[in-house]
Amino acid sequence: MKAAGIGALAVALRGQDPAHAAASVKSLVFDVFGTVVDWRGSIIEEGKAWGNTKGISVDWARFADHWRDGYMPSMNKVRKGEMPWTNLDHLHRALLEDLLQEFHIEGLSEEEKDHWNRVWHRLKPWPDSVAGLTRLKKKYTIAPLSNGNVALLTDMAKQAGIPWDLILSAELARHYKPDREAYLTAVSLLELKPKEVMMCAAHSIDLIAARDCGLRTGFIHRPDEFGSMRRADEANPFDFDVVSTDMLDLASKLGA
Repeated sequence: MKAAGIGALAVALRGQDPAHAAASVKSLVFDVFGTVVDWRGSIIEEGKAWGNTKGISVDWARFADHWRDGYMPSMNKVRKGEMPWTNLDHLHRALLEDLLQEFHIEGLSEEEKDHWNRVWHRLKPWPDSVAGLTRLKKKYTIAPLSNGNVALLTDMAKQAGIPWDLILSAELARHYKPDREAYLTAVSLLELKPKEVMMCAAHSIDLIAARDCGLRTGFIHRPDEFGSMRRADEANPFDFDVVSTDMLDLASKLGA
């Protein structure tokens, strides 16, 4: 076998061996929306209950999808300097004003709007998330690395029982993922090297950006994130350092 072929085989074998990939890893950081929590299902469920009490009848699945659709464009305005640094709670609140008009929801007080905006603080975890993270916590330092702001992530963890060791957020870098600063600030705050941190996410763009910064990568498949509206990201065994079917599978593959 030629040397080049041997090298390619070695890379492939490393991709097949999660234990090898994780040998230097000391901390796992996680995308949250879609990876740890079911943002879409949570908003639909709470929207229906809230709508019943307020006499509001709308397509809550469509409402949730439209709210999420504004997520990346609003962050891009911050990223490009078209807006000053604005945390995700405030971006969500601005998007909500447009949604209320689009869906003809009227007569809400500012307090009611603020409560509904904080639905993002009350998102529920996927059924395997807490159990999987609890296992991983025994072996690694675990934290979110989300575009959600610190207050949002803290509230969510307390209400959902998510067992983070600490809260990391793009807010701490004042750069939204996939900007390099978001990943490297988290690594710096942990006082680790990039190869000692594994970014775990259900979204390939997040993992590719983290890998470009030198972090290890763990893919978690979330086929139901977008319901039937959009196909969730998938990954082949060699695409990332670890490819898992859910949080429990990730824990098993990392020996936790």
